[in-house]
Amino acid sequence: MNNKFKAKIRVNGKVQGVWFRAFTHEKATELGVSGWVQNETDGAVYLEANGKKSKLDLFIDKLKQGPERSVVDDVEVEWASAGDNWTHFDIRY
Repeated sequence: MNNKFKAKIRVNGKVQGVWFRAFTHEKATELGVSGWVQNETDGAVYLEANGKKSKLDLFIDKLKQGPERSVVDDVEVEWASAGDNWTHFDIRY
């Protein structure tokens, strides 16, 4: 049984211009989560992450807190089976 999952995550609030993508990259690397993060044109941050469910749950908890200058209003998560073979976590510009 594959214990890896994919989380498609959208973070809403004051999450741009506050180092949110760098924070996300740092936490993903610490937890061994792979994937990518990018800013959206509407002010949100969108990311996709692969990893063990327990690691992704911890990762999502960190995203809900965000970096010091951020204000996270909502974190939407859509779960799926891990299908991508990412080896690290990227920041997309």
